[in-house]
Amino acid sequence: MDMMELVKTRRSVRTFDGRPLTDEDENRLRAYMRDIPNPYGIPVRSLLLDAREHGLSSPVIVGESCYVTAKVDKVPHSEEAFGYSFEKLVLYAWSLGIGTTWIGGTMKRSLFEQAAEVQDGEWMFCVSPLGYPAEKMSAREGLMRKAIKADERKDARQLFYEGGFSVPLAAEDEMLRDALEMVRWAPSATNSQPWRVVRAGNDFHFYLAHTKGYTDKAGWDMQKIDMGIALCHFMGAMGGKLVLSDPGIPSAEGTEYIATVTV
Repeated sequence: MDMMELVKTRRSVRTFDGRPLTDEDENRLRAYMRDIPNPYGIPVRSLLLDAREHGLSSPVIVGESCYVTAKVDKVPHSEEAFGYSFEKLVLYAWSLGIGTTWIGGTMKRSLFEQAAEVQDGEWMFCVSPLGYPAEKMSAREGLMRKAIKADERKDARQLFYEGGFSVPLAAEDEMLRDALEMVRWAPSATNSQPWRVVRAGNDFHFYLAHTKGYTDKAGWDMQKIDMGIALCHFMGAMGGKLVLSDPGIPSAEGTEYIATVTV
């Protein structure tokens, strides 16, 4: 599958059939995990965790046998780098028929951090179960998807703009339309879809429209991870170079400049 197909067909999986990963799939994942680059150049160190060995679980997950997580140094833009690299892993897993779902809160974080041997100076933002999707999702999963409107997305006119935040972006180029559609369908915490993109010539400025309550008490921001996911989707389609240079475009209160992709 190409990236567009991966993005459009993938869904968060919370109900698994109980089978452990095959040796072949596990070996492929481990090989892929060794080096997953991101445009920030910040190493994101992925690792697999055996659920039974470490006593790991989540109340929203059924039938999992293992989890994947990653660690990153406590440096500026670590959230965006994590989101970018971890989403690449999530999409690769889906290409193998392996289901995942981003988990940042519905877990006993201390157990996962202990299993991952998180050190001072490191963050472990999120985890995901890994496994083969069950034929039928649990009733709890169905209710969760309905509650967050998991199969719906904001209209593109609410997300993508031309020159500033008053004119919706009209994408004439098919590649750009696909890239923006991939951003639109990116996963985000509670499906909040916090990304906003302003095109100015060949520059695409990414902004975060903050939702209250997503900053962890330790100081990191879950929605900046979402921005890394959006950048992963956009750059996966368009390529380009990421730069950090705020263009000073007037924006609404609570909207923060994140990065620019020049294509």
